[in-house]
Amino acid sequence: MGSDAASAARSRSDASAAAARARSPMMRLRAALLPFLAWFPLGPAQLRADLLAGITVALILVPQSMAYAQLAGMPAYYGLYAAFLPVAVGALWGSSRQLATGPVAIVALLTASALAPLAAPGSTQYIALAIMLAAMVGVIQLALGLFRLGTIVNLLSHPVILGFTNAAAIIIALSQLNKVLGVPMSRSDSFLVDIAGVLRQAGDAHLPTLAIGLASLGLMLALRRWLPRWPNVLIAVALATLASWAIGFERKATLAVEAIDDPQARAVAAELVDARREIDALAEQLAELRGRLRELRRSEAGTPAQVPTLEYAIEMTRLQLDGLQHDSKERLKRLRAIPFARISNEGGAGDTLMRAADAGSDGGDGRRWRVERVDAAGVHLMGGGEVVGAIPSGLPAFAAPQLSWDSFSSLVTAAIVIALIAFMESISIAKAMAARTRDRVDPNQELIGQGLANLAG
Repeated sequence: MGSDAASAARSRSDASAAAARARSPMMRLRAALLPFLAWFPLGPAQLRADLLAGITVALILVPQSMAYAQLAGMPAYYGLYAAFLPVAVGALWGSSRQLATGPVAIVALLTASALAPLAAPGSTQYIALAIMLAAMVGVIQLALGLFRLGTIVNLLSHPVILGFTNAAAIIIALSQLNKVLGVPMSRSDSFLVDIAGVLRQAGDAHLPTLAIGLASLGLMLALRRWLPRWPNVLIAVALATLASWAIGFERKATLAVEAIDDPQARAVAAELVDARREIDALAEQLAELRGRLRELRRSEAGTPAQVPTLEYAIEMTRLQLDGLQHDSKERLKRLRAIPFARISNEGGAGDTLMRAADAGSDGGDGRRWRVERVDAAGVHLMGGGEVVGAIPSGLPAFAAPQLSWDSFSSLVTAAIVIALIAFMESISIAKAMAARTRDRVDPNQELIGQGLANLAG
């Protein structure tokens, strides 16, 4: 009895000492700065489980991240960058032991809607703005976590978030309709008008693209129904990739504008080339004017009339640039609606593009070619399915995003919305997983982890 009492007393004393150490300022600081130290020591069973989970998530994240990058209007390989470092940072500084950090559909959709009015998707300016937006989102989330404002998410109505999530899922599904049919989709201020334009081209669907898309969807649903433990997305992507390689799915070509036989189509293509030069020149002029305005405001030099004069010049240049971009989109839309036949000329005179309806019995190579884009290099054509293509090797050079007050003021509202919505989605998943595993999730620490992940990306 006395020995048992002494042991119990020592156990209580040891527990009290451990609790006191945990409450010490140094331990609290270490737990806040390096929360992943609480993982250790790891047993063999935990290492095996984490290794298996990491491999599974990584394999699925590769095609998923590239798809979400395209949904955001970025080149596909930028999805790989976003799935590389942020995943590790989010895991190390977040509080959830199960949540995987990476590109998600809702954030991709919000990014595209925020940046589309400011720059052409996929352009250098668009990429710079996307990087800047990610940094702004990271700063907002990190600040909310450091100031212990994680409970702010409780003020957001669950039905509103649920309705937004469902609406986003519908928009995401419809935005992939043109990719399943293999037809181009124009981007305008009205999403439903763009979808209606895709549906009008349903008769010109690229059959191999449609077949691969429907077969992949059917395979994923079948595996989910009968083999739920198998990675259905990964299997569908692997088989579709092999099928694409086996049948020579991609067909691309570039011809000179003069190779277009139809006079009206050739004139539209030439106008697009000229408009592209004017757009680039106006974009440079606009950047120069904004730089002069910033310098003038910082130096407080010059006459008081110079600032409104520069502001007026900036606004007029911006309106002219917007008008040119809108007209170019309409011209490209008209050109994309024309299916062409590629005719090989005798004597090595080069190929000619004729309207498929006018080619008659001489159908060329038997393919229907469509215009992808027009620039100074010529008319870029697609005669098959669309693939991701070559991915640059290595990683891009590390550099801070180019910040400007004009871009910041345009994106600050979108950054706040994305920061809150992204955190709402991640914390809801983390809490659902924690309820099953009896773990504890700290919203503030999760905000810090998500914020650092965005900044690292």
